[in-house]
Amino acid sequence: MVVGDISTGTDVLVIGAGPGGYVAAIRAAQRGLDTTLVEKDAYGGVCLNRGCIPSKAYITAADLAYEAGHAEEMGIHADPVVDMAGMLDWKNGVVDRLTGGVEKLCKANGVNLVEGTATFADENRVRVAHGGDGQGSETIEFEHCIVATGSKTIEIPNFSYADDPVIGSKEALELDSIPDRLVVVGAGYIGMELSTVFAKLGTEVTVVEMLDDALPGYEDDVARVVKRKAKDLGVEFHFGEGAKEWRESGDGGIQVVTEDEDGEESAYPADRVLVAVGRRPITDTLDLENAGLSTNDGGFLETDDRARTEKEHIFAVGDVAGEPMLAHKASTEGIVAAEVIAGEPAALDHQAIPAAVFTDPEIGTVGMTEAEAEEAGFDPVVGEMPFNASGRALTTNHTEGFVRIVADDDAGFVLGAQIVGPEASELVAEVALAIEMGATLEDVASTIHTHPTLAEAVMEAAENAQGQAIHTLNR
Repeated sequence: MVVGDISTGTDVLVIGAGPGGYVAAIRAAQRGLDTTLVEKDAYGGVCLNRGCIPSKAYITAADLAYEAGHAEEMGIHADPVVDMAGMLDWKNGVVDRLTGGVEKLCKANGVNLVEGTATFADENRVRVAHGGDGQGSETIEFEHCIVATGSKTIEIPNFSYADDPVIGSKEALELDSIPDRLVVVGAGYIGMELSTVFAKLGTEVTVVEMLDDALPGYEDDVARVVKRKAKDLGVEFHFGEGAKEWRESGDGGIQVVTEDEDGEESAYPADRVLVAVGRRPITDTLDLENAGLSTNDGGFLETDDRARTEKEHIFAVGDVAGEPMLAHKASTEGIVAAEVIAGEPAALDHQAIPAAVFTDPEIGTVGMTEAEAEEAGFDPVVGEMPFNASGRALTTNHTEGFVRIVADDDAGFVLGAQIVGPEASELVAEVALAIEMGATLEDVASTIHTHPTLAEAVMEAAENAQGQAIHTLNR
């Protein structure tokens, strides 16, 4: 028996319960709007279920195992045994706790939760198909809609995720055993993070990248620190080579065949091949044309500074709204969209969106680089503090990298920072706050920082930019 179609109405319809969607739904409900959230898979989206959280759980576990087995310099001798199945269970427990928490928070704030797949019927209605035989569908009429359907991994020719040896980041985070040999296609942030994880767990990792270097988009000296550490971990890099195909080999494994720009082929042995070449927005399943919406060449919904699409009552947040594809950017956009719908004077300011790469060492960036500041018409001044001069970094035995802070030489306003080193993802928040509040180098340098901490490196970098650093040579 098929349940007949029913029709309901709501003030705000949110499609997708990832970090953009569920945050938008909760804020809209907090503003007194009748809010309905449609999710077809799992609350928390890719971030909580298959991306940010599970990958960081694995990174933490791999770091712990590696550090315990390589602490002889500290007088600690250990030979840890990694139980990958146990690690998987622990990771899943973390994920389940967080996703369950999201669902409870939505319900506690009065959000109506609907499970199913939403497609636009017209610019004021969606049809939601419920999963399972005989579950039927329903039509939801809305005054405002927020599209937050996220993104999915890009599949490249001859490397179908349906083939057992081929995995994406999702499958890599579900392995219950450690592969002996892994070829990673792509040296962007996802490829580099997972390469580091598996190298620390004892896998022989080979990275192939069609570009000339790892971590495109980051300054050379920042990427160089991460790449050097990866090589120390045993990761082997091959740049200027694109993945062409994979084939079975006689030893029960596979070979990943690459090709350079001259057509010369190379083959690398593996048990698995991890494709990590990026993500693309999920907008092709929504029947956007029924709502009078269109995407740009990249498949994104273009929005203004209030997260509105070309239809003023339809908003887009998160990965579907364009780069950068970051969970915290999605959440910020979700809040802005909900506030705008509620009549509040909210708007987006993308100047101070921090980004982090959870490699070893970590990368944290925010605002402008020196080159970007010059291009924008500023006269930048730059200060740096190396972690090998930080007392706290020395006591953690992690001294790679540096803090670099960029400011306007005339007014002293902080414009950006590039941090590569221990806890960079945490340290960058201080500079993000400085940019957001319009702080100067003097403000950062004169703020008393706890000693001994890694955060002192931010203060020292600000002092270095003013030519008055104490614990490093002034530029």
